[in-house]
Amino acid sequence: MVMFGNGTDSANWVLRKGLWGLMLVLSVVIYGSHAPLLTQCKVDGVIPFSSASVVVLVELTKLLFSLLFLLTWDRDLLGVAVSWRHVAPFALSALLYAANNNLVVHMQLFMDPSTYQVLSNLKIVSTALLYSLFLRQRLSVRRWLALFLLVAAEVSYSCGGLQDPGSPSKMQLHVTPVGLLLISVYCLISGLSAVYTEAILKTQALPLSLQNLFLYFFGVLLNLIGYFWSNPENGFLDGFSSWVLVIVVSQALNGLIMSVVMKHSNNITRLFVISCSILVNALLSVTFFNLQLTLLFFVAVLCIGLAVHLYYRVT
Repeated sequence: MVMFGNGTDSANWVLRKGLWGLMLVLSVVIYGSHAPLLTQCKVDGVIPFSSASVVVLVELTKLLFSLLFLLTWDRDLLGVAVSWRHVAPFALSALLYAANNNLVVHMQLFMDPSTYQVLSNLKIVSTALLYSLFLRQRLSVRRWLALFLLVAAEVSYSCGGLQDPGSPSKMQLHVTPVGLLLISVYCLISGLSAVYTEAILKTQALPLSLQNLFLYFFGVLLNLIGYFWSNPENGFLDGFSSWVLVIVVSQALNGLIMSVVMKHSNNITRLFVISCSILVNALLSVTFFNLQLTLLFFVAVLCIGLAVHLYYRVT
């Protein structure tokens, strides 16, 4: 009987590890496919829909999924006592996320997209610093080196890991002093929102589906306010296509996966997932858009491999 019990425990452990790995791989695929999906949505080289309306729909989809999960798997916990002290912290978390989403749009006025892609990778450093400081997770020198290798990988890829054969290979970066200030604020808020949300999820003794319900309720509310505040000229669903629906569902699913990662792992795992997604992005870009891999892509792959080895001791 003891052997049978140990066998069952071992099987459950393998199953949990397998589901965890599958979930991380799915997240890598979703992150990596986001930019190619946006390209598929373009009409005459222009994105025809409102990004603000897409964000609202993503938050709404996450809210509905969270409610479904709560009613399906956590129904026994519906009677748990919940006070405003449990709910209120998620308002700040949603506000930070909404502020960062809007900041991304405004930053484009003070820098070109290539510069944004390069400098936004500094959020890896800001997230790790805030994770270490506020969650009191001391990182060794070896792990800091791994994280800086992630930054190097992202910068290498952003600087020309992919190349269009018909376009000039030289990339010129442009950013104004205001742009530098905004990108600094963006990286700070990005790290703060992620670390703050992780802290809430882990310190509250509530089911994740209920916590997500609070977070995405405020997410829908704040992003709806932002949408109407921007005085949209077109209708809410103008320019939508089946590809946009794929983006909404995939981004909602990825948001839910990231909440599981922050609840049961940490933001460092999230950073590795995002960095590994460039492999999927490159594969899709080469396959569907005839882009070519450059030496910088292989430099990025090498940096990611070394980072994984140093941080997780993977051989």
